Amino acid sequence: MSYRSRVRDLGLVPAGPLPEGVKWLLITNVAVFLFFYLGGLVGYGRGLFGMLELVPRAVVDFFMVWQLATYLFLHGGFGHIIWNMLTLWWFGVDLERTWGTRRFLKFYFFCGVGAGVCVVILDYLFGNPSSGTIGSSGAIFGILMAYAMLFPDNQVLWAFLIPIKVKYFVAIIGAVTFLMSLSPGESGISEFAHLGGLLFGYLFVRGMRSRRPFAFDVIGPAQRGYRQWKLQRAKRKFQVYMRKKGGDRGPWVN
Repeated sequence: MSYRSRVRDLGLVPAGPLPEGVKWLLITNVAVFLFFYLGGLVGYGRGLFGMLELVPRAVVDFFMVWQLATYLFLHGGFGHIIWNMLTLWWFGVDLERTWGTRRFLKFYFFCGVGAGVCVVILDYLFGNPSSGTIGSSGAIFGILMAYAMLFPDNQVLWAFLIPIKVKYFVAIIGAVTFLMSLSPGESGISEFAHLGGLLFGYLFVRGMRSRRPFAFDVIGPAQRGYRQWKLQRAKRKFQVYMRKKGGDRGPWVN
């Protein structure tokens, strides 16, 4: 069997057209990278790039909460974006085909934003809250975890040479990432984001398997809370009106 056929049989090259979610994530990430790279705008703390990278102190002190999502689309170099996008392609395609585009995109941003929250918390506790973090690795590591939970016995090629089951591949990556997180560097590619992505990927899939599936829904609770607030406000206005009405008309006479 040729090397090319073996790679395809092991699932390293997904067959068929790209599903919409993966396709547009690839396009968006590459377009943003080229915009900053070709414009010479890549650099921590520089201009628009600095406004979009994830800096825990900026999120907490200046409420730049958009950074929890925008950092996912920033990459520092060709190697950084190539490996993230290849992993998105290799593993994300099967997840999107299994779940559908809407759930896959919810999952992607759930893991990415969740990883960003982990970066903020852990950098304040153990790292440097003024350091910047960039890259889609938080979401990508979530994809790896989900793939290992859904397709644990599928095989991939370690270093493009050695067949290994996905569950062992992700377990090794998780262990290495944890060890590297014990001495975080200043590269902008935070191991805390990688660990957070693995954690939130695990939580999402476990929630789907439980009797009460986990739902990543920010707008729904906000809408319900707003409706409840309006109802309580209307009740208070009605009570005030009835008290005034009762005072104007005097006591009830039966």
